[in-house]
Amino acid sequence: MRLRVAGAALVSLFTIAACTIATAPPKNSKATSTDKPSPVEDLQDLITKLTPLHTTPKPPQPGEWLAEHEEAGQTFQQYIRAAPVVPVRKGRHVLYIQPLGRFSKPQRTIVARTAEFLGLYYDIPVKMLDDLPESIVPASARRTRRDADQQFLTSWFLRELLPPRLPKDGVACIAFTANDLWPGKAWNYVFGQASLRNRVGVWSIHRFGDPGASDEAFRLCLLRTLKTATHETGHMFSMKHCTAFECNLAGRNSLPEGDRAPLALCPECVAKVLYFSQIEAAQRYRRLAAYCRKQGLTAQADSYAQALRLLQ
Repeated sequence: MRLRVAGAALVSLFTIAACTIATAPPKNSKATSTDKPSPVEDLQDLITKLTPLHTTPKPPQPGEWLAEHEEAGQTFQQYIRAAPVVPVRKGRHVLYIQPLGRFSKPQRTIVARTAEFLGLYYDIPVKMLDDLPESIVPASARRTRRDADQQFLTSWFLRELLPPRLPKDGVACIAFTANDLWPGKAWNYVFGQASLRNRVGVWSIHRFGDPGASDEAFRLCLLRTLKTATHETGHMFSMKHCTAFECNLAGRNSLPEGDRAPLALCPECVAKVLYFSQIEAAQRYRRLAAYCRKQGLTAQADSYAQALRLLQ
């Protein structure tokens, strides 16, 4: 991945070959002797059913992710052939969230509701760890911008803070902070960064607006945080950037590009989640629609409800 001086991308460090998480068990891709469709065939049929609800991406504009990064994407079939990294029910199966630093009351609510949504999105248990103070971040992992905003260095989280704190049953650990982040030289800032090798990530809500300003501002901050958290967590489960559809797993370079992206996964990517979680598609859509409706995310709730109606 090329570095950009004005970079605002969601950055992921892909090191799948060196990862120590258990991989998904092999699944038969052919029909059985009784001609009953295999799980993979069922999911392939699901992709076909859902495809009419989704649109292909428009040609990228200058500055957008695909205008600056050549990516091949990843189909469902490519995903399962790659022996993906997935949660294991009787092993590493819990997603941990590590709050760090100070949060306003509305920001803390955002973090809690994001934790709830992650559990529904990937059908995994999510646990919140005790807060860590901002003082734990060393001077070597801080810098102050010209606008006086203090930033934290993402590599310190990914290499030093989080790996030794990951519980034995943790498939991954996500740190949330209200401070701004930057990943190193030649970057202005990033929204988040993840390391598949260490099964850790860090995200910031600093640039997502003030959730305490109004109900509308709260919903916008929540939606942006949900997109960021679910996008990067998907990378931890071997899901590459999507190029086939308008999709939450598509790469994005800026806040406006992220705002245009859907919260929902495309048919190819949702099949990947259903493959490793083994939750029924209708049940997943029903839960996500109910969550979004409760949070006032009407467009997102309607999108999930539309997919649910198509499957019933």
